[in-house]
Amino acid sequence: MIVEASLPGLIRTLLIIGGVFLLLRFLGQFMIAKRNMEEERDINSKKRNFNEQKAKAKGDIGKTKILRNKKSGESSIEDVEFEEID
Repeated sequence: MIVEASLPGLIRTLLIIGGVFLLLRFLGQFMIAKRNMEEERDINSKKRNFNEQKAKAKGDIGKTKILRNKKSGESSIEDVEFEEID
């Protein structure tokens, strides 16, 4: 089988290669933009959560909290009996 090179075949091959290159480049830019949007959404979510926690902490200034020992099932508070001294 004899294969001859022709100018229209060469141009068509170059156009196909160029088209594939441009398509891959476009898809790459699209994927980068999508990743950046997801990162921005994640950063905004973390920032919003931080601001909510900060506002809650600011509102809790001066309040007393009672912390209980969560490891043992019972609280660590003991009853103390006092004796009167005469």
